[in-house]
Amino acid sequence: MTDSNNPWERFFDAHAPEYMNNVFTKNTEAEAEFIVRQLNLPAGSTILDMGCGTGRHSVELAKRGYKVTGVDLSSGMLAEANKAAREAGVEIELIHHDATKYKPSKQYDAAICLCEGAFALLSPDEDPIEHDTAILDNIHAALKPGAPFVLTTLSAFKMIRSHKREDFATGKFDPLTMTEISEMEFETAEGKQSITGRERGYVPTELRLMLRQCGFAVKNIWGGTA
Repeated sequence: MTDSNNPWERFFDAHAPEYMNNVFTKNTEAEAEFIVRQLNLPAGSTILDMGCGTGRHSVELAKRGYKVTGVDLSSGMLAEANKAAREAGVEIELIHHDATKYKPSKQYDAAICLCEGAFALLSPDEDPIEHDTAILDNIHAALKPGAPFVLTTLSAFKMIRSHKREDFATGKFDPLTMTEISEMEFETAEGKQSITGRERGYVPTELRLMLRQCGFAVKNIWGGTA
């Protein structure tokens, strides 16, 4: 179940064919190796990829023998994931659903939520804490007791450094919610369109507290770049 009024769904449906041209998609194999080391699970284990997008991590994990279920808001991105899986000769289960509403029918050996896969991507009127807590609650419910979970999200430190005082006044950046707003353009069959993109940043202490409140025990927090 998805919400067709969600601006991110419209954006990613349109952007899906070009998504893998983004520079941050070019280290997928190394990222998959990092995930495998952290999860430390045998081949055949089940993994939930929440916000799987074009399936770049799902496919790499499936190639390493894992049974992967990918969930995403965008049917366009899922179509690209299905194509990538076929080309790689692997099978992944793909589910079209909103991560804030997805209620799993089974429990998994591990979960990943990477590259702002639903987490921290907000509609204009969504409450940031409620949105991201709902996703974490759903992931926690999808995991077997003690199962590992790897999450990436945006740095509030970087957001704070990159914005000026006038951005507060115009609403481009809200320091109370750590959200930034930008107009994102994309091409469609009807011509160029745009959405108002709203993204949430986190500081490590806040992220740790939120994860603990959702039932996770936080083992490590890393910093990095795309």
